[in-house]
Amino acid sequence: MSDATLPRNEDSLRGMGFALSAYLLWGVLPIYMKALAHVPPHEVVAHRVIWSVPVALGVLVALGRTSELRVALQSPRLLLMASVTAALISVNWGIYVWAIGAGQTLDTALGYYINPLFSVFLGAVLLGERLGRLQLAAIALAVAAVVVLTVEAGRLPFVAISLTFTWGGYAYLKKSLPLGPNQGFLLEVLILLLPALAIAIWLEVQGTGHFLGGSLSDRALLLGTGIITATPLMLYANGAKLLRLSTIGFLQYVSPTLIFLTAVFVFNELFGRAEAIAFPMIWAALAIYTVGLIRGARGQVRPPQAPRGRTAPETSSHPRS
Repeated sequence: MSDATLPRNEDSLRGMGFALSAYLLWGVLPIYMKALAHVPPHEVVAHRVIWSVPVALGVLVALGRTSELRVALQSPRLLLMASVTAALISVNWGIYVWAIGAGQTLDTALGYYINPLFSVFLGAVLLGERLGRLQLAAIALAVAAVVVLTVEAGRLPFVAISLTFTWGGYAYLKKSLPLGPNQGFLLEVLILLLPALAIAIWLEVQGTGHFLGGSLSDRALLLGTGIITATPLMLYANGAKLLRLSTIGFLQYVSPTLIFLTAVFVFNELFGRAEAIAFPMIWAALAIYTVGLIRGARGQVRPPQAPRGRTAPETSSHPRS
């Protein structure tokens, strides 16, 4: 690949619009899911899968990017890899939907706050990436915050830990999937489509389904899960290509912050002594992590210094990221 075809390692207004829109949509998603709290989580997840397929397929057809998907459908290796990521994201969705309905939205915010630090930990353990002092300090603070919550509650914060592990594992394996993010997402929901249809049809036959047997608002909300699932994922995928790593690293805290504010001020969830200690620890850890991320990004894009007395050679305006 020539330098001319590589994306610029700089921020763009268009990229900021895409990414910020995605994080804002994810941030207000609990309000939408709360309206479906009376619907069993497995039924909500089934409809998220079913109605994501036409949305994701429509986007790929409009962009003329379906050829890569056709190749993937003929590759047993790619199908196996996508099956693993599909399983992880479906479990993540199920825990998330259950937690919102069960009044544990604060724990979902905690899980998504911890996730960037868990990804750093995975990089060190599985990829042999070296951790700097700031990263080690951030991870230590996050672990200490989980310990505080565990001691106070007498149990591990199951929702936060489960969301962290499933989303972190999904993100890690997704990087190894040799498909574009939009094509990969469509492949995942296509793999999940048959089980999702089986669940939805079985519920309707049993008379417990909320799509045909529920109210008009239930039907509309379940139909809308496809849009609220696929749209932010695709907005993020396109925005990430047009922003610096440090900018994405900063923006990723928008969603859990909105979820946190929704839990406390909209859902009136209890923010007790343990949370008052643990959340500031997590915020401090993320501030430390962000400082390290920005320093690392600046170091990566710093242009080479020309020897004194010589003119620096002309460089491409499209540096490798």
